[in-house]
Amino acid sequence: MDATAMALKREAEILARTQAYNQRPRRMQIGARAQEGSFFFQYIEDWRAKTERVAKANYPSIEHGMQDSLMMTVSIKRDGTVEKITIDRPSRFQVLNEAAERIVRRAAPYLPFPPEMIARDIDVLDITRTWTFTNGKLSTR
Repeated sequence: MDATAMALKREAEILARTQAYNQRPRRMQIGARAQEGSFFFQYIEDWRAKTERVAKANYPSIEHGMQDSLMMTVSIKRDGTVEKITIDRPSRFQVLNEAAERIVRRAAPYLPFPPEMIARDIDVLDITRTWTFTNGKLSTR
């Protein structure tokens, strides 16, 4: 293969990688510290309220009073569907990890992103929260 052909092949590889990179979902990571009053804060508050409401309605005993916490990241797509759930720091009780995942899936779909988030070209919002199970109740922070 001559130098021109090698250069063209290399250029095509770079172009393909650049196009693949540009097509990947644009993500934003949000924890519990979203600024109050921002559209991110409101979206996360709506998400939190819905998950806690679903937990209360569907898991009233939350595994017979087990008490522990876990940290979980929920990735929500622009249309409100769940892309993935990641347990970042598991509970010592596997049953609580599974309950948290079921709660998130049962509460889905969530609200589609508001225009302010879409204007920022966000395709996926990663929400990381600590889930605490105490006295048969769930709270997230």
